[in-house]
Amino acid sequence: MEQLGQDLETMRRVPLADAHVDAICEIGEEKTYTAGTIVSDLGDPMDTFVYVLEGEIEVVDPKSGERLMESSLGPTQFMGEIGFLNAGVHYLKMRAAKDTRVIEAPRAAMLDLMSRIPELSDHIITVFAARRRKQFELRNSAVTIIGADRDPKVQAVEQFMSRNRIPFQSFDMDARDAETAKVCDLTGHQPSVMLGTDQKMDDPTPRKVAQYLGLDLNICSQRDFDLLIVGGGPAGVAAAVYAGSEGLDALVIEDTAIGGQAGTSSRIENYMGFPTGISGTDLTWRGQIQAMKFGTRFVMPRRVKGLEKREDGSFCATLDDGDQICAKAILVSTGVQYRRLPIEKLEELEGAGVFYSATEMEARFCANTEAVVIGGGNSAGQAAMYLSRSAKHVHLVVRSGSLAASMSSYLSSRLEADPKVTIHYHTQISELHGDDWLNGITFKTPEGETRHDTSALFIMIGAAPNTDWLSGLVETDDKGFVLTGACVGRETPFETGTDGIFAVGDVRSGSVKRVASAVGEGSVVVSRIWTYLDSLKE
Repeated sequence: MEQLGQDLETMRRVPLADAHVDAICEIGEEKTYTAGTIVSDLGDPMDTFVYVLEGEIEVVDPKSGERLMESSLGPTQFMGEIGFLNAGVHYLKMRAAKDTRVIEAPRAAMLDLMSRIPELSDHIITVFAARRRKQFELRNSAVTIIGADRDPKVQAVEQFMSRNRIPFQSFDMDARDAETAKVCDLTGHQPSVMLGTDQKMDDPTPRKVAQYLGLDLNICSQRDFDLLIVGGGPAGVAAAVYAGSEGLDALVIEDTAIGGQAGTSSRIENYMGFPTGISGTDLTWRGQIQAMKFGTRFVMPRRVKGLEKREDGSFCATLDDGDQICAKAILVSTGVQYRRLPIEKLEELEGAGVFYSATEMEARFCANTEAVVIGGGNSAGQAAMYLSRSAKHVHLVVRSGSLAASMSSYLSSRLEADPKVTIHYHTQISELHGDDWLNGITFKTPEGETRHDTSALFIMIGAAPNTDWLSGLVETDDKGFVLTGACVGRETPFETGTDGIFAVGDVRSGSVKRVASAVGEGSVVVSRIWTYLDSLKE
C-alpha cells in the first residue's frame, strides 16, 4: 500500500504533455463548477473525460457528506478510473471544493483520441488502473455488504464484487467494533447490501448490484457486433485483447466474473513472466484492461441461454432475460465448471461452508477451523496451499492413490512436505453435517467412515463443459466438449463444423487444461476470425 501511494504521488506530479492537453481541448468544452457543486454523483455514467484547468475537486464520503480523502484533484489532473473504458458509472461522489474550471470531452471522442495517441493512452490508463486498485484496497465505495458470513445470497454479491475488482465495504456481523455496530443498526442487524447512504437492496443478487453500478451495460443501445465472445476466462480475455487490437467490434459476455475458473486460483506459479506467482484474478484483470484499451467491452453477469443462426449467416444469442445480441461470428470460450458432489445437503450449504473457489474472501471463513479441499488437480493443490496460511489445518481429499497424473510436480511436492496439509488418498466424502452452516463431513475410505469437524469445504473436482447454450449448432464429444479442427473436417484447430463459430480454451475437446494454453488459443484464433469476417465482405 505504501508503494502504491508513492506511485500515485509520482503520477500526480507528471502532468499530461501540452500537446495532449491541446488535443483534449479541441474535442471538449469548457465548463465551470462553483464551490460545493457536485461534479459527478454515485451511479452517474462515466460519459465524459474531465480535465481540471483550475480549482479543486474532492471525493465525498457517501455516508457523512464530508471530504473523504486528504488528496484531491487540481490543475493538470483529471477525473475517472478504469471503468471509463467500459462505459461504467462513478462509484464515488465528486464535488468542487472551490470554484473550478474544467474541460469535459465526450467519452467516445476521448477513446478515439487515446487510440490515436499511444503516449496519452498509456498515461491515462496507468492512472485509471492505479485509482481502481486504490479504491478496491481502501474499500472506498457506495456499496456496503453486511453479513456475508451469515447469508449465502449476500456472500454471492461479495464474491462477485471481489472477483471483478469492484470496490466495496464489507462487515461481518460477528465483529464487535463500533463501526460494524453502527452499520448493523441501519439494517436491523440483518444480512444486507446497502447502496449509497440508506438504500437497502431487497433480495440482493450480483445482477442487481451490476445494474446499479452500470456493469450490466445498456446493451440495447447496440445489438450487432463483429464478434461475440461468450466466456471471460483466460481464453476469452486473450481473444478480447487481440480482437480489439485488430479493430474488430467485439463484446465479451461473462456469467459470473472475469477470469472464469482461473479467477478462483489464489496463486498461479507456472505462468511465464511471473516467477513469484500471480493470482488468476490479477492476471485476467490485467488482460481485461488491455482489451478495454482497444475498445472491447465486457458485460456481466449475463448468461447466454441459446444461440440461433440467421438466414444471412450471422448469429443471435438470447440472454438470460430474453435480450438478444447478434454478431457475424461467435467465439465459444465458456470453459468448464467444477462438478457438484452427488450428496445430500450440498445445495442448501453452498455459500454456508461449501465453496467452489479459494480466494481471500473465502479464506477468512477458515480462520478458526480445519479446511477440507476435494480434488487432485492444480486448482485444488493451489487452494490447499493458500488456505494453509489461514486455516488451522488443511485436508486434501483425493479419490485416487496418487497426484502424479493430475497435478504439477512442484505443487504436489510442496503439499507433501507441508506439515499443515494432510493428503487423504483413496478417500471420498459421503455425508455433510450442519443445518444453517456446515459443521462437519464424513470421510469414506476402504477401511470405513470417519467424521471430521469443519466449517469450510472446498469442492474442486472434475470439469463439466458449459455448452448447452449452443443449441446443437456445433458438434460435441460424448462429454460435451466442442469438437474442432480435423475432428470436424476443418483446416485450423479452432474452427467448429459451423462456419462463423470458433472455440478455444478448456471448452474445446482435446485442449490442454492450462491457463497458458488457453491464453495462447485465444490469441491465435483472432487471426482466423479476422480472415473469416473479411471473406464475408468479399
